[in-house]
Amino acid sequence: ASIMAWGQRKTIINKCNELVARMDGSPYDYIVNHQEQDLKTLLGFKHRTFNDTDILYFVSFFKHHYTHFESLEDAFLVGQENREEVDLEMALNAFKTYFFSLPDYPVRTRKHISSPAQKSTVKRINMFLRWMVRKDTKGVDFGIWHRLSPKDLICPCDVHVERVARKFGLITLDKVNWKTAQELTANLRLLDPLDPVKYDFALFGLGVEGEM
Repeated sequence: ASIMAWGQRKTIINKCNELVARMDGSPYDYIVNHQEQDLKTLLGFKHRTFNDTDILYFVSFFKHHYTHFESLEDAFLVGQENREEVDLEMALNAFKTYFFSLPDYPVRTRKHISSPAQKSTVKRINMFLRWMVRKDTKGVDFGIWHRLSPKDLICPCDVHVERVARKFGLITLDKVNWKTAQELTANLRLLDPLDPVKYDFALFGLGVEGEM
């Protein structure tokens, strides 16, 4: 869902529901147990620039991953085994390398997985990590992963968050890139070093509702 999170909210939800329906309502079972002929159900899927070529590779990668690991969290811990604290920049760069480690991956699909090495804010993956690592009482973040810590996360930085954060003086850099996301998170850590990205939803809400 996070990879397709651009455009109108209603459209994003409808497209996610469509994709789940194409997987017979059980994406995990579909991914790990599908046969080649089952993939026909994905043909013709499209959301903006994300199409059936992309989703077919995603399914291929996830099936490969889940034959070796129980959790997708492992994919974000590549190269972190001997570190006392997670280096998320390194982890995100390693994740992209790992994601495209299968032979004959579609070159066009690379644009859907961003990384700090590209100077991207990596907002969609950072949002996904927020969902999976943080746990709140409002049902926004699930918190079902426990090896990564909320303190390791980087705040997702979209246009709404960026605009509000600048007005609060949380962002001073001119360009919007990975360093911008780092600066925002560093300033949020001054407010809560153990859970800096908890402020993301509030910043986003102020921006999208036009309060600032």
